[in-house]
Amino acid sequence: MAQMVFYRLFVRDLVVPCSIGIHRHERDAPQRVRVTVEIDIAPLFNTELDSIGAVLSYDDVVAAVKKIINLGHINLVETLADRIATSCLEDARVVKVKVVVEKLDVLGGEACVGAEIVCINDG
Repeated sequence: MAQMVFYRLFVRDLVVPCSIGIHRHERDAPQRVRVTVEIDIAPLFNTELDSIGAVLSYDDVVAAVKKIINLGHINLVETLADRIATSCLEDARVVKVKVVVEKLDVLGGEACVGAEIVCINDG
């Protein structure tokens, strides 16, 4: 039986300032969001190459997240998560991506709130 091998790249708990939210006070100043991205990639790269060019780089994922955030105000955490997932899926090697976006400075710091999206590349 043939076996498909994946590897998972992740960026966990990236905390960045973001202009996000539907409330007036959320538009006045950026707030902290925590972003986690997990990407399943196939096929497994050739480890003998031992080259950054052979893999999807987590530096590229971090840069994409920051670029999306820096484009301007976003109303919903769901929108931010979707934009990040869509960006990751632009790489044809990506099979599945999970993005979690959490707003850290709401509810008086008692808890974080957010959204999670999972997208599968159907192409």
